[in-house]
Amino acid sequence: MNVAIVVAAGKGTRLGGNRPKQFLELDGTPVIIHTLRQFERCREINEVVIVLPAPLTEESADTFLSFAKEFGLTKPRRAVAGGATRAQSVQCGLAVIAEAEVVAVHDGVRPFVTPEEIDQVVAAARVTGAAVLVAPVADTIKEIEGERVLRTLPRSSLRRALTPQCFRFDILKRAYQQLTQVEAEGFEVTDDCLLVERLGVEIVAVEGSARNIKITQEEDLALAEALLGTF
Repeated sequence: MNVAIVVAAGKGTRLGGNRPKQFLELDGTPVIIHTLRQFERCREINEVVIVLPAPLTEESADTFLSFAKEFGLTKPRRAVAGGATRAQSVQCGLAVIAEAEVVAVHDGVRPFVTPEEIDQVVAAARVTGAAVLVAPVADTIKEIEGERVLRTLPRSSLRRALTPQCFRFDILKRAYQQLTQVEAEGFEVTDDCLLVERLGVEIVAVEGSARNIKITQEEDLALAEALLGTF
């Protein structure tokens, strides 16, 4: 069995407003529902754990799962409260998984991942142990210190890390055992690969679409509305 952890625990502070960005609507449907639909349509994921903003009561969790069922979603089985950081939220989701072959971690505000991309990354992780969806870098990237440019990085060897990021269950559990120490050392854990890389595990890159955007800013919502018409 393969399980997805869909992280939707953010407060949406960068976007402004009172409602977290994952619950804002695209074409009348919450972003998180658009995202969960892609996992419903894929073949490789059997169950979805949704990580929601804390505090979360048992009643609130059940209410969300019932809400998801109204959209025909059958794979979301559990909803849990997230932590103070994205990584801590993933850890909360991981804690309720007793058994799995591959665990896929995905941002709840990436509604334009395709079922085919999800299947490809899960399949790659099953074979190799770890895989991440990536997209090419369109801009020239500069390494800077203060206000001074140090060098230009070769764009051909750079990729943007997207989600899902998929790992065999035992690898991801070992990776997250480091989390408390890593965050205590001042590292910002912005994706799951960072922790897996520290184990020395090789991670395979699977080429994905640049349309798989993460909705974090107001302009992202406008772009998402435009993409929805072509998705």
